[in-house]
Formats: sequence, C-alpha cells, structure tokens
Amino acid sequence: MDWEKVRVFLEVARAGKISKAATNLRLNHTTVARQLTALESSLNTRLVERHTTGCTLTAAGEALVAAAERAESEFLRVGSSLGNVAEELVGTVRVGAPDGLGNYYLANQLGLLAERHPGLVIQLVPLPRTFSLSRREADIAITLDRPKQGRLIVSKLTDYTLSVYASRRYLEREGPIDDQTDLANRLFVTQVEDLIYSRALEYTAVLGRLMSRRYECGSVVAQFEAVRNGHGIGILHDYAAQRCPELQRLLPSIRFVRSYWLVSHPDTHETGRVQEVYRFITSSIRAARFSFDES
Repeated sequence: MDWEKVRVFLEVARAGKISKAATNLRLNHTTVARQLTALESSLNTRLVERHTTGCTLTAAGEALVAAAERAESEFLRVGSSLGNVAEELVGTVRVGAPDGLGNYYLANQLGLLAERHPGLVIQLVPLPRTFSLSRREADIAITLDRPKQGRLIVSKLTDYTLSVYASRRYLEREGPIDDQTDLANRLFVTQVEDLIYSRALEYTAVLGRLMSRRYECGSVVAQFEAVRNGHGIGILHDYAAQRCPELQRLLPSIRFVRSYWLVSHPDTHETGRVQEVYRFITSSIRAARFSFDES
C-alpha cells in the first residue's frame, strides 16, 4: 500500500472536504482527488462518499483511518527519537491557543523563541475554538478546561483573572461607575453566547442581568478593542488590560478566576522542537504568573 496515498486519504478524512485537504497538503484539488481514487482502486473498495458539501467515510474508510493513525503515530514516535540526535532545531511546531492568550501574550513571546532558532517554524494559531491533537490540528494546545479524555500529556500553566473594564474616555462621556446600579442602560460588550466553546467562558451572566443593551463579539480581541475604544463596558483579561493605560478597572468586587492548561500528544511530545516550545511556554508563563493571577 502506497503510504503517500494513505496520507492523502487521512487528510481528507480529517478535513471532511477534498478542497480543504488539498489546501492543508499544499496540493491542488485534482491531485488529491486522483490520489484518493487510486487508493480506492488499489484496495478495490470505496473509502469515502463524495457529496457536494464534503466527504463522509464508509465503513472501510473508518477502518483504514484507525489503521493509518496507528501507523502515523509510530512514524512520529520513531521520528521523534531520531530527531533528538540532532542538536539544531529544525521543522514546524503548531501551537493552538485561545485568542486572548495567543494575541496578547504568546504572539510576542513565541516571536522571541522564533528569533533564536532560524530552522524552527512556529505556527501560532490564536482562535476562539478547541484544537484536536489526535487529528494533528496542533502539536501543542493551550486549553481553558483540563482535558478528560484522550491519550494526552497535560500540565497546568497558570490561573488567570478577568475583571470589569471601561475606557477612561467612555467614563468621562457617559459618567462614572461607582456600583452595580450604575450599569443600568450601559452597553455591555460581551461574547456571542452560541459560539462559546468552553464552560470556562460562562462568566457574563452577572453583568448580563444588570445590562440589557448588548454588543456581542465573537472573539476576545474584538471585545477588547470595542471596550478600549470607548463603546461600552466589558469583562477583559487583566494581563492584557493592565498594559493599556486608557482602560480603567471597575467594580473590584467582581472578578473571575480561570485556568490555562498546556497539552501535547505523546507521539510528538519527545520531539526536540516540540519539547523546546513546550518548555519555553511553560517557563515564560510561570515567570509572568503574577501578571496573570491577580486574585
């Protein structure tokens, strides 16, 4: 069986679409479709059902995915042990992170690490979503909840705090906020409820009961910028807000404590480049822990 064709099939299975698999593999759509067809012909069985909206696996496809992922894991394990022989860090490490931490902390810190290692490509993906390490969506992920399932390596990075903020310009224009009654008729800059991907993000109910007017944004960055530019009041990460002198913390009695967890997959964890990025993130955030946890 041709492993290259199996690798293409595995990416189609993970992506759910031939077009998306082609993009991920940096191949054209025709090449991916041809490789998939050739693999099905060599096995004399259909592996995927192709639809206008994407692909679904057949029973044979499901069986091949399981076998292919076992083989892939073994390749990665052997590659990790061989790769540790070389001292120079070469290759790509993808880090999936919540958009707040990714944009307001890791973007700068991982940039420093990338400068140190010319052969290392760090891909920072700061998005409001979860990442599947088993599906190779990332080599390292930072999560808001401790994973409870899967064969993963997990360590707690730090607790972090969030508080209520408004810009000084907003308060000068709309009046001060001295207690919770002053929130009535103010605009609450908050998240889009049906896009919440973690229970750790369920902290808006307290202010939501006090503020009926809402401006909902699908990312932490959008919420932060809306508050910073004086459009309303929001719950922001303290480690990001403390860097903006135009923001003022309100209502000290309202504060939320959450946690970040660092996750990697055992198949790639021992790779030199993954180990270096993993260690760097751990030491960097723990050194700055007092900025993260103001409780």
